[in-house]
Amino acid sequence: MAVIEVTKENFEAEVLRSEVPVLADFNADWCGPCRSMRPMLDELAEEQDSFKIVSINIDDEDELTDEYDVSSIPCLVVFKGGEEVNRSVGLIPKDAIAALAVEG
Repeated sequence: MAVIEVTKENFEAEVLRSEVPVLADFNADWCGPCRSMRPMLDELAEEQDSFKIVSINIDDEDELTDEYDVSSIPCLVVFKGGEEVNRSVGLIPKDAIAALAVEG
């Protein structure tokens, strides 16, 4: 499964009502660490199916950014059953991303 681009319009369906855990990547096109993390997120999305990965552009989705108190990026937020259960801020390696989602 590929990384899913999420907006305010599909956030509830893709994240809050998801039947599997969701790793939400809050990012921006101008953010170097965000661009460095994206290939790892793409690989994880293709390699596993125990959770899904979504991407949220903070410049386009300021309401979601404010609602989830994202003040630094990249910010990974793990949702299970519609609730935030884990969070990481900053560039982390691929194995740490996977662990964050699974342990969430």
